[in-house]
Amino acid sequence: MNTELSPKATEIVMHAKLLLAAGGYNSFSYADISERVHISKASIHHHFPSKAELVRVVVARYREEARVGMAMLDSQVSDPLAELHAYTDYWSTCIYEGTSSFCICAMLAAELLTIPGLVAEEVRGHFQDQTIWLGTILQKGAAQGQFRLWDSPVVEAGTFMATVHGAMLAARAYGDPQTFQAIVRPAISKLTQAA
Repeated sequence: MNTELSPKATEIVMHAKLLLAAGGYNSFSYADISERVHISKASIHHHFPSKAELVRVVVARYREEARVGMAMLDSQVSDPLAELHAYTDYWSTCIYEGTSSFCICAMLAAELLTIPGLVAEEVRGHFQDQTIWLGTILQKGAAQGQFRLWDSPVVEAGTFMATVHGAMLAARAYGDPQTFQAIVRPAISKLTQAA
């Protein structure tokens, strides 16, 4: 997918991403972006004719960044357990530093029944990408004797991904970044028990 954007459109996307992470699809309008980017709402419409198109672009770019990140992890880390730790450490760092305290696709998934179809399709695609990637890591780790899977790699991947997203939510709810690691560490330990 071609996601080349002008500098101003890129700035709009960046602010929309922050607003999505903070409150989801229905929590902001073009007026909010206009205030942040210092351009008129009409100018935003020039770049993105509708909010649905803007958010679709944000999520498409987010998915691409995630795919690049997963591929980079695959190429740099050959150990499945280390790869799971790198994945959760990425989110832990984002939460501690406040750079991205919540996955925008997890936020949008909570609104799936009320968001436009083209956005929902990208959100579902992100979850499929993550499930396939995590399932491959878990399957590889099980084959190497690192993990004990209690169900299929796809089901285990979904469980792990739900734990990671739930840990993000709990960290936000408690206002305590340490909550994230306190939840995901035992989830990784459970995978390695009796492997």
